[in-house]
Amino acid sequence: MSQEKDLKDEQKRNFLKIMGVLIIGAGLAGTLRSVVQNILPESVQAESSFPTLLLSLPDGNPVHTADLIVNNPQIVLYYYPLTNTPNFLLRLGDASGKDVKIEGSVVKIPATGQTYKSPPGVGPYGSVVSSSAICQHLGCIPPEIRYHPPSSTSFPGKIHCDCHGSTYDPFNGFSVVTGPTTHPLPSVVLSYDPSKDTYSATLMVGPTIYGHSSDLSGGQAVSTSFTTITTIQG
Repeated sequence: MSQEKDLKDEQKRNFLKIMGVLIIGAGLAGTLRSVVQNILPESVQAESSFPTLLLSLPDGNPVHTADLIVNNPQIVLYYYPLTNTPNFLLRLGDASGKDVKIEGSVVKIPATGQTYKSPPGVGPYGSVVSSSAICQHLGCIPPEIRYHPPSSTSFPGKIHCDCHGSTYDPFNGFSVVTGPTTHPLPSVVLSYDPSKDTYSATLMVGPTIYGHSSDLSGGQAVSTSFTTITTIQG
């Protein structure tokens, strides 16, 4: 009888020890969660999904095809999906300035050997494409990195970064042409509404935007239903 009582007492003590550990663990977990949330500002909290943002002009009107110049020598940018992630907006053409229809491409990531499918061009001619404007090598941004039209004498039809010489091909999914970059420029998936002749950014594909742990974290989300294009000199 005494042995049975001792066994029950031992089981009770073990149960109380386990409960004590669980309570302390839960308290620590809650404390750690609070500490992490206080350390990490809201600006680096991941968004749950990619937004769909209408591309707009500075005056607030939607971007129409006529607003986009084929092989524009100026740099056309907009921010998506975050306010610190600029993207190129290109209407691609040949050396004579005629629209070129861009097909989706199988793009290789040299760093990993993995591949993915880039989105095709959109618009009435299938010539409008978009990508991150942050160099995947060390994060240089325009005007150091910019598009050179096919008629250019240097880097014709390519996006070239003057910082360290990385080159990308916008006609083939913004793939790597020359290093030192080992990652293509991430592509923005655009949608086109032919009834309104308007364009929207809907998604990003390819490697993660340089300097971000994911495409949806590391910056403030664009807080409106549209994103405004800007033009700077190349």
